[in-house]
Amino acid sequence: MYASRTTRRLLVAAAAMLICAAAARPANAQGFISPFFGYNFGGDSSCAHLSDCKDRHGDYGVAFGALGSFVGFEAEIARTNDFLGETPTQSTDVTTFMGNLMLAPKFGPIQPYGLVGAGLIRTAIETAGQDEDTNQIGWDAGGGLIVYFNRHFGLRGDVRYFHSFEVIDLGRIFNLPLDERRLDFGRASGALVFKF
Repeated sequence: MYASRTTRRLLVAAAAMLICAAAARPANAQGFISPFFGYNFGGDSSCAHLSDCKDRHGDYGVAFGALGSFVGFEAEIARTNDFLGETPTQSTDVTTFMGNLMLAPKFGPIQPYGLVGAGLIRTAIETAGQDEDTNQIGWDAGGGLIVYFNRHFGLRGDVRYFHSFEVIDLGRIFNLPLDERRLDFGRASGALVFKF
């Protein structure tokens, strides 16, 4: 029952962010969807550094929104399995849902971008058959580069950092169980970009 309530809240939040992004869509902007795959590093993740990591676990998800010649918006959902590393007795999964503002000047087929946003960081820990799910309000920041091959297709790569806030009353207002521990990690990813 708890999982279904949380899922409904995430879906409502996703719909609200998409509606806001569409309503605030800049002139001449195009909608986009961008499935991606990457890995986490630094902070609380099982990889201490961006490179030279032997315990790397995949992070996958999708971003969608609107992108113009300078400003864009995106909503992104991502998941990592075995975030803290793979052990026989514990499984740790992290799901993030973020809404981001993008500054993305376009230079022909190349579009570098920086972004900043906020959203939900959800951690699910399973130890010896016991499940513990916690939610944190967090923020992310990063940047990357999109290379377009035509008007509707491109590739992008980016690096971004995720940080949870201190426990705040906002989470309690929405009846979310919040973790007292702050979560911190980076993510490197590559993605396809489909514009429409």
